[in-house]
Amino acid sequence: MAKNFDVVVIGAGPGGYIAAIRAAQLGLQVACIDEWKTPDGRPAPGGTCTNVGCIPSKALLQSSENYDHVAHSYAEHGIKVQGLALDLAQMLKRKDKVVRQNNDGILYLFKKNKITFFHGRGSFAGSDANGYQVKVSGKSDEALRLTAKHVIVATGSNPRALPGADFDGKLILDNDGALAIPEVPKRLGVIGAGVIGLEMGSVWRRLGSEVRILEALPAFLGAADDQVAKEAAKVFGKQGLTIELGVKISKVTVKKNVTVEYADAAGKAKSETFDKLIVAIGRVPNTNGLAAQAVGLKLDEHGFVAVDHDCRTNLPNVWAVGDVVRGPMLAHKAEEEGVAVAQRIVGQHGHVDFNTVPWVIYTSPEIAWVGKTEQQLKSEGVEFRSGSFPFMANGRARALGDTTGFAKIIADAKTDRILGVHVIGPMASELISEAVVAMEFGASAEDIALICHAHPSLAEAMKEAALAVDNRALNF
Repeated sequence: MAKNFDVVVIGAGPGGYIAAIRAAQLGLQVACIDEWKTPDGRPAPGGTCTNVGCIPSKALLQSSENYDHVAHSYAEHGIKVQGLALDLAQMLKRKDKVVRQNNDGILYLFKKNKITFFHGRGSFAGSDANGYQVKVSGKSDEALRLTAKHVIVATGSNPRALPGADFDGKLILDNDGALAIPEVPKRLGVIGAGVIGLEMGSVWRRLGSEVRILEALPAFLGAADDQVAKEAAKVFGKQGLTIELGVKISKVTVKKNVTVEYADAAGKAKSETFDKLIVAIGRVPNTNGLAAQAVGLKLDEHGFVAVDHDCRTNLPNVWAVGDVVRGPMLAHKAEEEGVAVAQRIVGQHGHVDFNTVPWVIYTSPEIAWVGKTEQQLKSEGVEFRSGSFPFMANGRARALGDTTGFAKIIADAKTDRILGVHVIGPMASELISEAVVAMEFGASAEDIALICHAHPSLAEAMKEAALAVDNRALNF
């Protein structure tokens, strides 16, 4: 059975399904292939982000934060709660419901945009004068073959396992397992103090676990601005997250529990035993099973699909986006690449500016940034001025009862053009969008300082930070 399409997208994660929708909007005949499935075997498009990443983690973060607020913050608001109890099964059930709503939403969008969806694994099967053959392997013994003029590879990434400690789904967990622990572990170990490690550690710490995070790098949140990283380390420590930096893990032993042997930053041998161990040491491109060799698709030494700045591979009319290519493994970066590729296919000028891709860590406080950090600018010899404003001086933050952190703006010393914005505090994930817009338009710090912000609002901290660049903050 053969079917012909203008575009076949392999993978229905954020990069894939968005690429398919944009291509369909542009008048192309599009198919999308994805193998994610629900426990009962139904299609579950959305990739890692929807199924075991962004969406379920945010659902649990919200639920656990609500629980934490009831336990520790509501009394200050005059709300007294007696008999507080955790129904973890219901919390996980709600998380699964949120995921399913997103799965169904993507399937609806495929139908709305007349995209043909195939549930199965997509792989290359060859090429000829008509285009590329893509095989769809699913439940049936006979694989379906599609022909495409253009192919967009959007197969995403997989969690990286720790050597000598393979994921077993019971005691040693990847991010999927970390989202589905049936009982709150008394002692939880987390290897990796990146986004996933901090977010998952925060969830289970709020629900009652004693959490210890082991990080190999000597610096905490090295990608973030130093000032933000120091504030985050201080706050997380007060919350009860124990974070050890510069560790070297030598052995992981699994019995009824998990024992991790390691050397600390000073070289002293240590051993910790945990009920569960979450390994969050990064992700690897998901190119196994793609059959790249069938068409000569080039992969780099790390298994990523090799692409140029415009997401073109070494093969004509074959593109790749998202986690499977170079650049940050972020859902929104994948989405933007997907849109850009669809537009390039029809001769338009797709655009993605990696300098203005925002980063967010959904802990409490949230951490978000865009552009350059102070340490980057110093290493590059760029002269700059910076200004920051604490949420403790922000009226809306006081009313919310969440005054942790600050907003910080870094601007060029000569032109005042914004070079970076860094926020740690309430709703940082939302506040950073103003900075992204400003930087895309080449705004100066003074531009934000002159814009009227609603009062009282958390966004006023952005205005005050911009004013502080010129040493004229009004409320601090």
